[in-house]
Amino acid sequence: MRYEAVIGLEVHVQLATASKIFSGASTTFGAEPNRQASAIDLGLPGVLPVPNQAAFEMAVKFGLAIGAEIGTYSAFDRKNYFYPDLPKGYQISQFDAPIVKQGQVTIVLEDGQEKSIRVTRAHLEEDAGKSIHDAYDGMTGVDLNRAGTALLEIVSEPDLRSAKEAVAYLKIIHSIIRYLGISDGNMAEGSMRCDCNVSIRPVGTNTLGTRTEIKNVNSFRFVERAINSEIARQIDLLDDGGRVTQETRLYDPDRDETRSMRSKEEANDYRYFPDPDLLPVVLDAGFIDACRATLPELPDARKVRYVRDYGVTEYDASVLVADREIADYFEAVAKESGQGKLAANWVMGTVLSELNQTDHAITQFPVQPAALTQLIVRIADQTLNSKTAKTVFEGLMRQEGSVDAIIAARGLVQVTDRGAIEALVERVLASHPEQVANYRAAADEKRPKMLGFFVGQTMKASQGKANPQQLNAVLIAKLQEDDGA
Repeated sequence: MRYEAVIGLEVHVQLATASKIFSGASTTFGAEPNRQASAIDLGLPGVLPVPNQAAFEMAVKFGLAIGAEIGTYSAFDRKNYFYPDLPKGYQISQFDAPIVKQGQVTIVLEDGQEKSIRVTRAHLEEDAGKSIHDAYDGMTGVDLNRAGTALLEIVSEPDLRSAKEAVAYLKIIHSIIRYLGISDGNMAEGSMRCDCNVSIRPVGTNTLGTRTEIKNVNSFRFVERAINSEIARQIDLLDDGGRVTQETRLYDPDRDETRSMRSKEEANDYRYFPDPDLLPVVLDAGFIDACRATLPELPDARKVRYVRDYGVTEYDASVLVADREIADYFEAVAKESGQGKLAANWVMGTVLSELNQTDHAITQFPVQPAALTQLIVRIADQTLNSKTAKTVFEGLMRQEGSVDAIIAARGLVQVTDRGAIEALVERVLASHPEQVANYRAAADEKRPKMLGFFVGQTMKASQGKANPQQLNAVLIAKLQEDDGA
């Protein structure tokens, strides 16, 4: 713990515009290579870029969502560098006059405390193409379909102090862009990519160490692993008497290590200058107000409302609102069933577990909100207990019919008649006289654990249909009848 990490993230978000930022070419993912690159994207002689208004609307909505200052005057620059997948030899970006200025987001730390992370800026730019190294033996292919796609680059201040904080911040950004509908945030398809700037310094000092940049990390898990790997590498370097070199590095997940890619460029290396083909863009108050009017209820506001309206804990609410589609699913169930806490337990437990195991999207999940609502209603009215409810859920996953149809077909109606439960208990106790004697002879503090044996035997005898609360009450009463209690 002699060192602390200082981390800042540059998050590249592909905006969900139908066409590219300066041309009318399609942005649909998965097209054949080089089928969606127009003359403008290729920078052919005589072509002129035309800004896409939808990209500005999306950028402004993001800025408003993080409480940022909107750059009513923004301008585009040329960032000059030479890569095979950059056909013009420069990238159109924003340097001195970004569309979104300072804002902030709040993350929740592992101990439950909140921390504000400053966002320096978010600017519009065009994406480059993609170099493909594994399609041809000994050669590199270039796919320019992505060239010119609208990006919003979101740059944080170096306020993050661990890989876990960085992932928490990245997940908040991911949640916000999906709530706003400005990007699908699909990291596997490159819709959201992250560059991690990492340095270390001795604990208690304010001087920043030399930073390295890990380029194009494309999953939450890899962001955490890449940052931890780089922190460990830098500590080893300093402890061995070496020094950290400012450079760009790549993360190799197979080896769980970062490796050098190139020396780190500074802004003057790119020879930024104003793009002569694009006029500055001035946004009036009406444009910004129109963007504000389309903002949805954002995660923080939804979290507060879930705690208030549905009686869930703050932790449960934070999990439920992280993904907009999950939040919509939960709310539909909670509102229709009138059982907010029970709905939260099922969504956070059984539903999310199934999603993780099956890799389903919630919108294609076999158990739709109406079916889970009916299941929860049947739990609430004591038709089902926790065990039989899971059996019904499994039937819903297999599309066996409605909740009531599965209950009827499998004979799963919960036994709530006290007389019937008493009869079951008496049979079980009569069959296990030794365990009954041991229970009655045991000290009070040991009895709750011993009771589990009788509960299990009686539930087995009832084929899982006995009401657990009634069963416990009857068992305790019967066991105490000849106990002098």
